[in-house]
Amino acid sequence: MGGLIGLDWGTTSLRAYWLDEAGAIREVRARPWGVRQLPEGGFDAALADITRDWPALPRLASGMVGSRQGWLEVPYIDLPADLQMLARNVRRLHASDGGDVHVVPGLRNPQGPDVMRGEEIQLFGALARQPALAAHSTWILPGTHSKWASVCDGAVVDFSTLMTGELFALLRQHSILGIGTSDATLDEDAFVRGVIVARDSCAAGAFSRLFSARALVLDGALGNSAVPGYLSGLLIGEEFRCRLATERFSLGAPIQLIGDDALCARYRLAAAHFDIELAESVTDAAAHGLWQIAGQIGLIQAASIRTAKEIPSC
Repeated sequence: MGGLIGLDWGTTSLRAYWLDEAGAIREVRARPWGVRQLPEGGFDAALADITRDWPALPRLASGMVGSRQGWLEVPYIDLPADLQMLARNVRRLHASDGGDVHVVPGLRNPQGPDVMRGEEIQLFGALARQPALAAHSTWILPGTHSKWASVCDGAVVDFSTLMTGELFALLRQHSILGIGTSDATLDEDAFVRGVIVARDSCAAGAFSRLFSARALVLDGALGNSAVPGYLSGLLIGEEFRCRLATERFSLGAPIQLIGDDALCARYRLAAAHFDIELAESVTDAAAHGLWQIAGQIGLIQAASIRTAKEIPSC
C-alpha cells in the first residue's frame, strides 16, 4: 500500500494525516500533545497512539517537533527558501517502533531575525493547490503567533511574526481586562468596535487603547460578555494597522489566508475596515505541504511538484 503519514506537530497540539497513494486524506486525528505536554512515554508514545491501526507508511513531520525542544533539532533554513531547499535539509530519526520519522526544517528570516516552524509547510501546501500564486503573493496565517509572508518565484522571501493570539490569551486569562468575562460566542459588534479603535489609534497604536476595555465596562458602555470580542478586535486591528504602516507586504491583490475557518473569518471582517480584501482560507494546507516534501525526498512515488523554473519571475 502506498501513501504517507504526515505529522503536523506543534507546541500545544499534534495532528496526524493518513494520505493515500494519490495524496488524498483518508483520515485525520488530533491530540493535545504538543512538544510541551507529551503523554507518558514521550514522543514515541504519542506517535504510537495517534497512528494506531494505520498502515506502516513513510512518516514525515513538521513544526516544533524539529525545534530545540522537540524530538530532533533540525536547523532553520535562511530566506529566500523554496520547497527544494526544505527537502534537501530534512533529517531522519529512528523511532522506538523500529521505523524512521523524517523531520522538516523551519525557516529563518535574517532581517528580523524571525523564525517559523510548520507554517512554511502550510505555505507550500497552499501553493501546490493554487500554483498561480507561486509567482507573487502575500499570505496571512492567523494563530497564536500570526505570520505575514511574501512569496516570489516559488520561494518564501519575507515573513514577520505578530504574537496576536498569545497576547489575547494572556490578557483574557492573566490581566484585569479579563475579570468577569466568559468564553461566550464572539460579539461581532464589539469586535468591529475594537478594530476601528485600533485603526484610528494612529501612531499611538492599540496598546494605548487597551485599558479602554476596562473603562468601557465601568462606564456601562460595554458588557462583560462583549470584552473578549472587543479585545480580539483591538489586537487584530493593531496587526493590520502596524502591517500597513510598514508597507512591507504587497496589498495589490487579495491577500491569501491559511488557518482555522472561524479565525480567518474574523480576519476578513477586520480587513474590510482597512479596505483590504482577503481570500477564502485554504484548508488542509499542512497535509498537502507534507505530501509535496515527501515527493521531493523520495518517500512517495507520486507528487505534483512545480519547480521555480516553471514559475514566471516577479
